[in-house]
Amino acid sequence: MERKERDVLILAVESSCDETAAAVVRNGREVLSNVISSQIAVHTRFGGVVPEIASRKHIEKINQVITQALDDAGKELADMTAIGVTYGPGLVGALLVGVAEAKAIAWAAGKPLVGVHHIEGHVAANYIENPDLKPPFACLIVSGGHTHLVVVRDYGEFEILGRTRDDAAGEAFDKVARAVGLGYPGGPKVDAAAKEGDPHAYEFPRAKVEGAPYDFSFSGIKSAVLNEINRAKMAGEEIRVADLAASFQNAVVEALVSRAVPAAKEYGGGRLAIAGGVAANSALRTALAAACAKEGIRFYYPSPLLCTDNAAMIGSAAYYEYIRGARSGWDLNAVPNLKLGER
Repeated sequence: MERKERDVLILAVESSCDETAAAVVRNGREVLSNVISSQIAVHTRFGGVVPEIASRKHIEKINQVITQALDDAGKELADMTAIGVTYGPGLVGALLVGVAEAKAIAWAAGKPLVGVHHIEGHVAANYIENPDLKPPFACLIVSGGHTHLVVVRDYGEFEILGRTRDDAAGEAFDKVARAVGLGYPGGPKVDAAAKEGDPHAYEFPRAKVEGAPYDFSFSGIKSAVLNEINRAKMAGEEIRVADLAASFQNAVVEALVSRAVPAAKEYGGGRLAIAGGVAANSALRTALAAACAKEGIRFYYPSPLLCTDNAAMIGSAAYYEYIRGARSGWDLNAVPNLKLGER
C-alpha cells in the first residue's frame, strides 16, 4: 500500500513594515488561517509609517496574532512542521521583532526555522489561489519599496529582467497622494480618486531607459505631477484632484503594462503574474487583464488582501524553501536591504 506523504504545516510570521501578521499554511497552497493586525490608523496621522512606532506596535501584537492564527486553524504549535518568518527587506526594527519571535518559538518547540525573503513571499501569494500556477512564469512585482519584472525560473529562483532606476511605483503613488492632499495610504486613495477623473486630462511622461527595455523610471512622472500642482497654485487655478490622480495613474499603469506583457511573451512562457501592494490597484489589474487577453497570455493575480503584507504568502514561500532543504540557523538576523535572489 502506498504511504501518504505527511502534510507540511508552516506557522508563518510577517512584520516587515506596519502589519503584524501570522498564518498557518498547509503544503504551500492551502491557508488554514491568516491573521493581520494593521497599523494604518496609527500612522495615518503622520502621513506615513513611523519606524519606531511600528516596531513598538509589533511587540504589542505579535503574540496575539500568532495565538489567534493557531486557534483559527484549529492547530497547536506541536502540529507545525516548521516556522517561517520574513527576515528582509523591510524596516530593521520591525523585522527584528518577527525574527526574534520566530526564533524563540522554533527553539522552544524544537521546530526548523525558515527565513523568507519578503518579495519572494509576495510572488508566492499567487500560488495560494491559483493551483495550476507553477514556474516558470513572468511576474511583475509592484510595491511601495520595489518595482521588479522577473522570471520565476523555479520556486524561490528568480531572474531579474528589469527594475526601477529611481522611485518604486508605490512610492510615487504615496508622494503624489500626499501632494494633492489625499493622504495616507496613497495607493488606495489615488485609485479611488482616479475612478472619478479623466485619465487623459493631463499628459504625463512615460520614461524609457535606453538599452534596458524592461527597466522602469517613475521619478519623471512624479515630478511632472508635482510641477503641475505648483503651476496651478501659482496661477491661482483649481487643482482637479480626480483628473490629476487619474492621469497620473494612467501613466504609471501604461509604463507597467507596456513592459510586463512583452516580457511574459518573450520570457514567461505566455504566463504573467502580479505581486505586491500596487498589484491591488484596480486600473492596473484591468489593463493587464485586457492586454493579456489580447496577446493570448494567461494572467494570474492574488486577491487584494493577499497583495498587501500578510503571513499567508510568507507561509507559502516558506513551504517551498523548506521542501528544497532550506533551513536558517539561530543566528538569523534582519536584513533590511536584502536583494531579491540573495539568501
